[in-house]
Amino acid sequence: MNYSIQSPELIVEINPIGMEISSIRSKSTQREYLWQGDPTFWTGQAPVLFPIIGALKEGYSMISGKKYKIPKHGIVRNSTKPKLIESSEDSLRFRLSWDEETLLEYPFQFQLDLIFSLSGKSLKVDHEISNLGEIPMPYSLGAHPAFNCPLEAGEKYEEYRIEFPLAETDSTWMVNADGLIGNEQKPLLKDSKIIPLTKTLFDDDALIFKHLNSKKASLSHVEKGAIISVDFEDFTYLGIWAKPNAPFVCIEPWLGIADSYDSDHDFEHKEGIRLLAPGEKETKSYTISVEQ
Repeated sequence: MNYSIQSPELIVEINPIGMEISSIRSKSTQREYLWQGDPTFWTGQAPVLFPIIGALKEGYSMISGKKYKIPKHGIVRNSTKPKLIESSEDSLRFRLSWDEETLLEYPFQFQLDLIFSLSGKSLKVDHEISNLGEIPMPYSLGAHPAFNCPLEAGEKYEEYRIEFPLAETDSTWMVNADGLIGNEQKPLLKDSKIIPLTKTLFDDDALIFKHLNSKKASLSHVEKGAIISVDFEDFTYLGIWAKPNAPFVCIEPWLGIADSYDSDHDFEHKEGIRLLAPGEKETKSYTISVEQ
């Protein structure tokens, strides 16, 4: 059963399985902004990525000298274990805590709370990560929300683009067939605020940016302007992805990245990994705003 929150402008639904956003809908027009998981293309909607993003080299990492096989994107996606802890008309708090099963894949005593807060046309998603154990806890964290594109009948995918508030010069880091990141870069932005969406843009997998100055990315229509924006001040990497020829696009704030081609498998050596001291907690947030 999905849980819903609302503001005067929007209704948002959250699936407790994986603590995943499942709907962002306008009250006045009933327009659905979030991808609805059509299995023809991709069944996901907005998976939570923890404690890894993407793939591990050869499917495993070494932690304290022992091999651990952590699934792609981590242990939260599709998990039936999260529980609703608090609820109100405009906010929900879910919690996933470590147990004997999670220790087999990720040997740390973690607690992960997701708090969804809706105000007007903006949905804020707070991630509270706690280390309940007695040793430092390495982790990565990411969001993976997918938005319908195009949004209206008769529109074309090519009428949309990803837009940044600042002119950017950056390359995307190439992904191999195993989902690993190498040293090869492909220039994509040169003093530009815009990435035009095309049917072939994601033929080589996701666009991965490590050096953006902007902390906001918008899905915009060439004539109508910004439709949906994602603010990600707390996140250091940005992924943009869709299945080729699929009618959606993902705007993905990340803290961390998939394994590199030349990974030594040591979990603490992963690029972008964070280290949380015993007994400590930190909160990382992003916000989705409907701009229409």
